[in-house]
Amino acid sequence: MDHEVQNSIDSKLDKYFKHKYLGIPIFLFVMYILFQATFTVSKPFIGLIEQFFVFLSTQSAILLASSPSWLISLISESIIGGIGSVIIFFPNIFFLFFFISLLQDSGYLSRASFSLDKFMSKIGLNSKSFIPLILGFGCNVPAILASKTIENKRDRILTILISPFISCSARLPIYVLFTSIFFSKHEGLVIFSVYLIGIVMAIFSGLILKKTIFKGNGHNSIIKLPSYKIPKLSKTLRHTWLETKMFIKKAGTIIFAAAIFIWLFSSLPFGVEYASKESVIGQIGQFLAPIFAPLGFGFWEAAVALIFGLIAKEIVIGSFGTIYGEAALGTVLAGVFTPLSAYSFMIFVLLYIPCVATLAAIRRELNTKWMIFASLFLLSVAYLVSLIVYQGGLLFLKLFSI
Repeated sequence: MDHEVQNSIDSKLDKYFKHKYLGIPIFLFVMYILFQATFTVSKPFIGLIEQFFVFLSTQSAILLASSPSWLISLISESIIGGIGSVIIFFPNIFFLFFFISLLQDSGYLSRASFSLDKFMSKIGLNSKSFIPLILGFGCNVPAILASKTIENKRDRILTILISPFISCSARLPIYVLFTSIFFSKHEGLVIFSVYLIGIVMAIFSGLILKKTIFKGNGHNSIIKLPSYKIPKLSKTLRHTWLETKMFIKKAGTIIFAAAIFIWLFSSLPFGVEYASKESVIGQIGQFLAPIFAPLGFGFWEAAVALIFGLIAKEIVIGSFGTIYGEAALGTVLAGVFTPLSAYSFMIFVLLYIPCVATLAAIRRELNTKWMIFASLFLLSVAYLVSLIVYQGGLLFLKLFSI
């Protein structure tokens, strides 16, 4: 394209995308459309994958009919149910990365960074913090590693500490499952609100940390803006696959191992009913469940799912699938959660301690002390915000008799 024509296009689009007042609202609107598009396009594929795993679970049980009951339970319910309950959300992960890649390759995300620069400086961050935080929508680990580009140590530490508030793709299957059960008519809007709460808490936490631990002025940096361009489909698909194949790898390794581990502790000691309160996993869950009662999900299955979620967030859904032994998990969860407690649960998952890989990245980039601080800080924020959401929601429903 002719250089003058390109400059003309850039300047015309920048009038809106870099606008002092319109830039941020446009960014929020673009992100909302991104989530709506993700779930609209993904829905047909999710239905097909879910049917496949229901069929697979049923057929495996038939084929193993003459086998010991423990083997049928392990394969048909725990392994297939656990992995299937996660894999069905692969389309959501794929299309989320696909649309983010389109925005990145088009040159728009750099403009969004420019629009947010002044706003980010108010919480002690410079523009270089934007890209690591955006990477956090995919995975918090590369987001933390990308903070190396921030020269100022204070800004770098602050960016690392608030990065886990940005909802990674591993949490997305949890949101999709719960919104499909309790908010089916407003899936995109509800999930957008969850992501928005994560962003707001990152900003709010940044302000608190700036006023307390990290007093001082942030350091701004010059943002280089690439020209707008039409993304190449081959490049976008290649980048999308590189990101989403990690999701498949996790399902085949970590989630597979976790499904067996959860099944084992749900079956012990010998002689008790599978995944009952008397099982090892049930006893652990019952011990922890009262802690979560004020948040609306004080039952042992939720407590166990959250504990295993510390390994990898995808395991939260896999845990429910393994414990309940159901291929169609929605019906079971609809009986133990309410819309309000489900939303509170999603907020807690959004904000609480990240996976072990993220904790390891924080320790590697900073030190053990900061890793422990981050864990306690995130857990405290998660509990407080979920408490406000649930108890505030109950009060609202009571006042207006809804």
